[in-house]
Amino acid sequence: MKKTVLRGREVEYALKKSARARLLRVAIYCDASVIVTVPIDFGEHKIERFLKEKASWVLEKMDYFLRLGKTVRIGGGRREYKKHREQAREFVRTKVEEINKIYKFSFGKIAIKNHKTRWGSCSKKKNLNFNYKIIFLSERLAEYIVAHELCHLQVFNHSRDFWNLLARAFPDYRECKKELKSTLF
Repeated sequence: MKKTVLRGREVEYALKKSARARLLRVAIYCDASVIVTVPIDFGEHKIERFLKEKASWVLEKMDYFLRLGKTVRIGGGRREYKKHREQAREFVRTKVEEINKIYKFSFGKIAIKNHKTRWGSCSKKKNLNFNYKIIFLSERLAEYIVAHELCHLQVFNHSRDFWNLLARAFPDYRECKKELKSTLF
């Protein structure tokens, strides 16, 4: 663990060097831990400078998670993933079929993953990936995630066009998005 001082507060962070990383990435997890991921040849002095520039954001996110304290979290490790993967696959497949009746998009594979920080993703090859924990959400939020990833098949960013497309199936997408942010992994 590394340490730095941000606005008078000592902050510990784990430093991960990755051959796949292209840029510096800071993630604050639901236990208020801070993980900094950098390319292998990244200078450590740049990390300190970046953290100090983003001190307000880092501290705000840490405080947010600390305030939540014992909020119900959707936990689970590898064993839970294996136990629920097929149930999640069937659930997601059904939801994709239902919601895609609105959009009629073509897509590749549907995969169920055990992500730590994502509910879903869409690859450039038009493969749809979903976190197995989607089955523990309310049906409305699960459908929102499926629709969100389906829309990325057409618009591969979060531009105004993307949100307008999503609004066809979820006119209240802002409320869903806000509610999902308060749901922890």
